[in-house]
Amino acid sequence: MSENDDETGRAAGAEATRKALLMAGLAEFGSHGFAGTSTRRIAAAAKANIGSIAYHFGGKSGLREACARFVVETLRSIAGKAVGIDEALPTGAEQAEERLVHTVESVVRFLVAGRVAPQLVQFVLREISHPGPVLDIMYSAAFEPLHKRLCQLWEQATGEPAESEETRIAVFTMIGQVVYLRIGREAVIRRMGWSSIGPDEAAKLAAVASNNLRAVIRARREARV
Repeated sequence: MSENDDETGRAAGAEATRKALLMAGLAEFGSHGFAGTSTRRIAAAAKANIGSIAYHFGGKSGLREACARFVVETLRSIAGKAVGIDEALPTGAEQAEERLVHTVESVVRFLVAGRVAPQLVQFVLREISHPGPVLDIMYSAAFEPLHKRLCQLWEQATGEPAESEETRIAVFTMIGQVVYLRIGREAVIRRMGWSSIGPDEAAKLAAVASNNLRAVIRARREARV
């Protein structure tokens, strides 16, 4: 093996350790909170040396912040891409409706069947229930800009002002419907008689959520005529 191959292998190993620590951090912080989580337990869950936390993140606080930034990156790569956050707004109501429906379907599929969704959602819920600097990171970089974009699309689709109280609340309820499918996943599985939620089940949930959204949008659009 050449020196370059050896260096490449070490770099790949270091990146794998970093990712494992992130996933373990999301799960541990989400389950036990910052104070209740030990670096020893994180390292054990990641199958890593305890010193690797300081090496990669500077310590437990740095890992928690890195987990928050991972949440931001993930949300922007999935929900941000779906809403077209870096693109121009659609020019018509139908196009805006399709963008909203596409977003709901994409996020439902990720939340109910995505590999990292359980750890990510648990971490977010813990930080929302104990607001502080870590929530500030996620709110300013993901939650607020994504919500504003959804409100803009809502205005395009329904004609209702993007920053009105009613629109902002309507968008929150739309998000809540989707998030419940993750939070209540086990109840959904039991009530539906499914053994798990795979691609087929996720598609069924996404279809109903998108149909609900279409019905609300069209009712609101017609009410303004």
